Amino acid sequence: MSAKNRTVSGALGGFLGLVGMSAVAGILVTAAVAPAVALSGMAATNTINVFDSLPEYLSIDRLSQKSNIYASTNAEDPVGTRVLLASFYEQNRVDVASDAISQFAKDAAIAGEDPRFMEHGGVDIQSSFNGAVQTMAGGDTRGGSSITQQYVKNVLIQKCAVMPDADEAKSCYADATKPTADRKLREMRLAIGLEKKYEKVDILRGYLNIAGYGGSVYGIEAAASYYFNTTALNLTLPQAASLVAIVNNPVKFQLDRPDSETNGAANGYAANKDRRDYILNEMLTYDKITQVDYDAAIAAPIEPVITVPSTGCQTAGGSAYFCDYVTKILKSDPTFGADADTRLANFKRGGFNVYTTLDLELQSAAETSLNKYVPKTYPGWDVGGVVSSVKVGTGEVLAMAQNKDYSQVEQPAGSNFTSINYNTDRATGGSSGFQPGSTYKVFTLAEWLKEGHALTERVDSRVKANWGTFQDSCLGPQNYGTKFSPGNDGGEGGPNESALRSTTRSINTGFIGMAKKLDLCGIKKTAEAFGVHAADGGALGQNASSVIGTNYVAPLSMAVAFAGIANNGMTCTPIVIRSMIGSDGAELPIPKSTCTQSVSPEVAAGMQYAMATTTTGGGTAALSGVRTSPREPIIGKTGTTDEAKDTWMSGASSKVATVVGVVNVDGPFKNQRFTKFNSVRAADVRHYVWPDVMSVANAKYGGDAFPEASSNVINAVAVPVPDVRGKSMAEAKSTLEAAGFFFVDGGATSSELPAGTVASTDPAGGSASTRGATVTVRSSDGTGVTIPSVIGKNEADARSTLTGAPFNFTVAKTEQPTTNKAQDGKVMAIQPGEGTASRSGDAVTIVIGKYTAPAPAPAPGQDNGSNNGQNE
Repeated sequence: MSAKNRTVSGALGGFLGLVGMSAVAGILVTAAVAPAVALSGMAATNTINVFDSLPEYLSIDRLSQKSNIYASTNAEDPVGTRVLLASFYEQNRVDVASDAISQFAKDAAIAGEDPRFMEHGGVDIQSSFNGAVQTMAGGDTRGGSSITQQYVKNVLIQKCAVMPDADEAKSCYADATKPTADRKLREMRLAIGLEKKYEKVDILRGYLNIAGYGGSVYGIEAAASYYFNTTALNLTLPQAASLVAIVNNPVKFQLDRPDSETNGAANGYAANKDRRDYILNEMLTYDKITQVDYDAAIAAPIEPVITVPSTGCQTAGGSAYFCDYVTKILKSDPTFGADADTRLANFKRGGFNVYTTLDLELQSAAETSLNKYVPKTYPGWDVGGVVSSVKVGTGEVLAMAQNKDYSQVEQPAGSNFTSINYNTDRATGGSSGFQPGSTYKVFTLAEWLKEGHALTERVDSRVKANWGTFQDSCLGPQNYGTKFSPGNDGGEGGPNESALRSTTRSINTGFIGMAKKLDLCGIKKTAEAFGVHAADGGALGQNASSVIGTNYVAPLSMAVAFAGIANNGMTCTPIVIRSMIGSDGAELPIPKSTCTQSVSPEVAAGMQYAMATTTTGGGTAALSGVRTSPREPIIGKTGTTDEAKDTWMSGASSKVATVVGVVNVDGPFKNQRFTKFNSVRAADVRHYVWPDVMSVANAKYGGDAFPEASSNVINAVAVPVPDVRGKSMAEAKSTLEAAGFFFVDGGATSSELPAGTVASTDPAGGSASTRGATVTVRSSDGTGVTIPSVIGKNEADARSTLTGAPFNFTVAKTEQPTTNKAQDGKVMAIQPGEGTASRSGDAVTIVIGKYTAPAPAPAPGQDNGSNNGQNE
């Protein structure tokens, strides 16, 4: 905007602003500042050059203001349902327009600080000269600053305030406030440049908005609210004068410390009143108020109504940790600045209205349930309870709660307060994470299906001390010897469990058996594809034990992963901000969720099929399933770490994913199976809290059926069983296991084959069976014989052969009619069949043919009893 036309009395200042760098300007400035220049050792003849070398224009950055964080009672339609969670600020300021400021305040500022403000061009020569004379007399540079110069000084200070480095900020502030002539020269030049660019009304508005009013209160709007519980527009005359008085010396004149050294309890607000009354007198002198207004204002007592604004996430109650996470995102996400310094500077400036993804109904359910079932403290155990809920398909964080009370400062372990957000990563205010236990098995399940294995395929799931070598394409083969011998929590599992039952019953050895057929590095990469990462910022472990959940991850990461599984394999990164409005009312860019296909929809459908079985019947998550109402289709997976140190229930509908955990935070822990919170076992708490949250989610968001899993994902491919008869047992075992079958030694049996070799298998060699199925192998004891062939012999010869050595069979006979005369009296069959293994002395049956003449054919045309195909 161009500057206003000024009166003749302001021509000198205006002329300075217009001629800028000319020789005349230099001479006039020299005249005005010569005493100050002299103090700094500058020669008057050099003043023009010095002034010319100073910057002409000051860029005015966005002021630091209060920011607000909102949640919603309806995440689907947040407009009109917004609820303020918390406000935060480095400086409590609300920037307001000129027409939102009382005229009393504007007039008080001009009369008290710069009576010729509307006439000069940024520097009041008379006041500057008087100030310089005082400086010469007192030895300090003081006084004489116009409102524009004061505005310039405050802008320079504000630039310091948002510097991320504390030492740089301190040095900057010292430079902006040092009592030297060169600082005054700089302020003068910048004030002149400012007046050339902006209207007086804008400079005055900026001055009232930027000025400090004591403590962390900045700007006329925040000051009006804090000191008088009103707005800048509705300030009365005495209130306006009192606030403007504070600007002159905030420590001396602020109104929230009546018992301070300057204000003294006996004098009340005497210091402020003296300055207020001076300003009122100046307003009367310059005809800004009438005598009546003046008399009434002078008689008015100082009566502040201190209204402390709620600030910081501690005001958000149970949502405080979510609020804290939002502030960490504002400071860390590249959307808010290319580097850490820029993001911190933007955060300090504030002025945002941040509308978040938090659904207060789900949040309330999470808080209420945790408060009911998980104590904030427990003797001898630093117990933590966590809930994270994420919207499927969007990544929106709908709920984030924990059992502790929020603190902005670090608290001792075991306290009911903590500053640590148990749901998030360390980088965003969280912990180093927790072991998810068996909930992590879903990533081995995903890799299993990705590699073409089926849910009904079986693996070696015996409990054993030496699992041998695991394949790892990243680190090379890993042999753990006897150092890794996991068991099953409740003794579940047989020798060759299927992937499906291993999921339903959470069988550790079943998943280890699956991992033996996979790539450990591949399992890790699949977990990462679902958004899972180490909470401390390190790399995920990929050893054999990680298969059953020994990595330390944040609950929110697992909620994101389960949302990805429920979203047909499409995982969306978490977001907490739905929209954000700047101080100017413009919508600002916000972090967006990035969705990637972690596994194919076919694989995801297989995972969903298996994980649905855990929530019904004999599944480990059945308690959560039966307690959730309304019951939408859900998937789930439980997790229990060694000695029940941490217990988890993770699951999802097609709309919302929720992770609930009861964890050991630090130090000694309790075995949750033997610990009770009131009357509920700690290990069962997850199956109360999860249904509480998901019941609200199901009622609000509904749910759809998950896609059907394909037959090839569910059913293992049938493959031929190798024929290993006659091989050694060791060779048979190697052959069968290489073909994907589980070898079981069925003991010895009578056979004509050499003792110790394979006599038979069940299923028999050549038959089809599913990969991973058990093949029972029996070895020969060397005592068996093979039934010889006697087909076609007459009865006497057959008996002679069968009853003679080495067979010694007991022979029985049956007859079978035949129309073939050649078979009459001959052996047509033998039972058991020829070539069958048997024992010497066993019974066999021979079938002897008995000739029967065929019936004569009917004469031509004779009715043979049929209806010739006619319909009746």
